[in-house]
Amino acid sequence: MKAFYAQILQLDPILWRAVFSLLVVGAALVFQKVFGKLVVRTLMRFARKTSNTYDDGLLAALEKPLRWFLVGVGLYLAVLIFYEPQPRWLGQALHTFIIIVVAHALFQVTPLFLHLGGHLRVQFDRIVAPFLTRVIRFFIVALAVMMVAQEWGFQVSSFLAGLGLGGLALALAAKDSLANLFAGFVIITERPFSIGDWIKTPSVEGTVEDITFRSTKVRTFAQALVTVPNSLLAGEPITNWARMGKRQVSFHLGLSYRTPRKKLEQCVKEIRALLHEHPETHNETILVNFDQFGASSLDIFVYYFTTTTVWSEYLQVKEEINLKIMEILERHGVEIAFPSQSVYFETPLQMKLPDPEESSSTPSPDVSSTSVDPSEAESTEERRTPLRG
Repeated sequence: MKAFYAQILQLDPILWRAVFSLLVVGAALVFQKVFGKLVVRTLMRFARKTSNTYDDGLLAALEKPLRWFLVGVGLYLAVLIFYEPQPRWLGQALHTFIIIVVAHALFQVTPLFLHLGGHLRVQFDRIVAPFLTRVIRFFIVALAVMMVAQEWGFQVSSFLAGLGLGGLALALAAKDSLANLFAGFVIITERPFSIGDWIKTPSVEGTVEDITFRSTKVRTFAQALVTVPNSLLAGEPITNWARMGKRQVSFHLGLSYRTPRKKLEQCVKEIRALLHEHPETHNETILVNFDQFGASSLDIFVYYFTTTTVWSEYLQVKEEINLKIMEILERHGVEIAFPSQSVYFETPLQMKLPDPEESSSTPSPDVSSTSVDPSEAESTEERRTPLRG
């Protein structure tokens, strides 16, 4: 046994360093697994007992960056053990790894900061939060790339200066993209709609699903996804149906001209009372009046608003009220008019019907007893004779 240990001690130092390096890497991998299963789960168990959910999201977002950080530290120690004189690139690699891990962590927790704004009484719209998340993440990635490039000796300042010289050409080449980008900022600041709103424009009608730097995605009622450039959308009139406080119902109810005045008055009163008593209508604006003498009907103007703005519920309320209006008309025996015209003659038409006795006594003409003038018959024969050449 002693001879075996002596042979092991006589091994090459490089081999020993390699063995220790592999052991360090293995220990780092095992530790990050233990860290993920024990430490993070224990912290998550305590975080779930708190009243807010931000600590839960923070731990979930930082779990992967912390694991990668432990693996990176293990690799750094392994390389440090294996190379006896420390190589120059090792420090640069360590700094690069730290920059990437920190950028990844910030990239993951950016949405949490925006949601935390609501807890701090800074309200973010549902369409503002995703857009700001993309903007902040873009700057995080750009800053990380510039720091890594500077760490490896690239002149970032000269690169930015070159971008400044070519800025005019870049702006001309990306004119449409820049227009869509600025239009996106206009939509974000003015907030004419939000995610999930039902909007209508001359170009599209549907539900807003997402907004990016270039375009806005709208899901139509046919379940088609329409991508509208921000510059086009910002220059169009936008009707946001989702922000209605109530929905309007307006129509004319035409009654027959044979309707007596008292029944007409009673129908108007009962329809008005029906709308005031209905639980799904706004009592602020209800108009039911005998409006005009139409071309073929006595027109009652009906105008009210429903409390619900949901399309299906609105149709249900409208149907229920229409059926009750029909019930009122049926109870009073009032008919709904339909388009019709009456024609009057200034001089009455005189129609003489045939006398049955005269028609029975008049003999029917007999063809065989009819006399024909021979000259007429001959002329008729000549007219029927076809021309011969």
